[in-house]
Amino acid sequence: MNALLTLPIMIPLLGAAACLAIPQRLVAQRVVALVALGAATAVAIALAVLVDRDGPASVALGGWNPLVGVALVADRLASLVLVVALVMLSAVAVYAIGQRARSGNSPFYYPAYLGLSAGVSGAFLAGDLFNLFVFFEVLLMASYVLMTLEGTNAQIRSGTTYVVLNVVESTVLLAAVGLVYAATGTVNFAELPERLAELPDSTRTALNLLLLLAFGLKAAVFPLFFWLPDSYPSAASPVTAVFAGLLTKIGVYAMIRTETLLFPGDERNLLLVVAGATMLVGAVGAIAHKEMKRILSFHIVSQIGYLVLGIAIGTEAALAATVFYLVHHIPVKTSLFLVEGIVEDEAGTSDIDRISGLARVSGPLAVLFLIPALSLAGIPPFSGFVAKLGIIRSGIEGGAVWYAAIGLLASVLTLVSMTKIWVGAFWGPADTEPKRPLTNRRLMTGATTVVVAVTLAVAAFAGPLFELAQRAAQTLHDPAAYIQAVRGS
Repeated sequence: MNALLTLPIMIPLLGAAACLAIPQRLVAQRVVALVALGAATAVAIALAVLVDRDGPASVALGGWNPLVGVALVADRLASLVLVVALVMLSAVAVYAIGQRARSGNSPFYYPAYLGLSAGVSGAFLAGDLFNLFVFFEVLLMASYVLMTLEGTNAQIRSGTTYVVLNVVESTVLLAAVGLVYAATGTVNFAELPERLAELPDSTRTALNLLLLLAFGLKAAVFPLFFWLPDSYPSAASPVTAVFAGLLTKIGVYAMIRTETLLFPGDERNLLLVVAGATMLVGAVGAIAHKEMKRILSFHIVSQIGYLVLGIAIGTEAALAATVFYLVHHIPVKTSLFLVEGIVEDEAGTSDIDRISGLARVSGPLAVLFLIPALSLAGIPPFSGFVAKLGIIRSGIEGGAVWYAAIGLLASVLTLVSMTKIWVGAFWGPADTEPKRPLTNRRLMTGATTVVVAVTLAVAAFAGPLFELAQRAAQTLHDPAAYIQAVRGS
């Protein structure tokens, strides 16, 4: 089982190298990308099954002692989100082939996409702070290419903001990792809990705040969210879908890992305030805009607040709800951006003041929007209802009643903004005419349907999935098995 840990990273990297070797053969690049992502997904599923059965798994690369070398570790949380991430990456790759955007016709699109996939997998499996930083950089470098590949003025302008903010985040994270090493003599997740506990409270707090600053920038929490609504809307729809579904969640994953393993309960009050402000600001910002991509971008911010709230509460029930929320939100947000891409392809714009009656033009498209939109707002029986109920109930039981109330208010505001899109873009007279030749709509719609089906599967199997999330939360709340796995690798 331990050998499986390297494959979700190595397979996409080898695929990227193969794509670079055939830069003029776009069809072959697409085949290589789909095969690589499919194989990595199959490995991740096998790994998740084995980890759930046998407990955390780990491997030390090169046979080095894991306390000084590179250790890859998978517990239930890491393996679960890895499966969801690779399924989304595979579906969006199919969507990109159907869209035939200029970025997808570049010889560098699929190498960068596979590089990003390897970085995402590595970030989930890293067993120490330094290699978490390294895999962050791998996925960020690939994201810079994907963000600006079409070379439009809007992409260059917003891409510059994205690059600058992420360079700042990387600098802060590298400084934090260096200071952690200076203070403790290690960056390994097995050794850090004990050594950090021996530090003075002021030193621990300073190190914790530095890491929260770095991961908060990546996750786009309040007040560090300002870059996201301006950066994501300018990218091609497949790229935006991947960024929206995955990249901010990696920041949240890093927060879960460090706040439960290294600094359990240290910054509860700060995280509660950040969670409440993030939920509210994101929901209000979505209401204030009329362009679908920008509305959905603000909803990324709002939904991150629920995840941070679960981390702040920190009980086993809250962590279970947070894990389930993470699994639910990745496909929901990905599917909404994929639908937005089809709307933009159909009408030439996604400004709800300039389109109308899409439900009459394409009933299936309306359904593909409505299902994840209702789930995002937390309407039963969709997965968002189970996820939000778990977070809000944990907030009430954990004494964070006011923040649970903010979560309820943010859900109402989310429903308002989703209703605004539905009424403006999908309802009304069917006066929307295609503004440009359509791409391969069957392929785009098929990929989107698969992602929406994943959101329905999360709802249909919410019971078993929540039980799996509870088992993952037990490992997070009592990390002895995770620590032993790192040491034993």
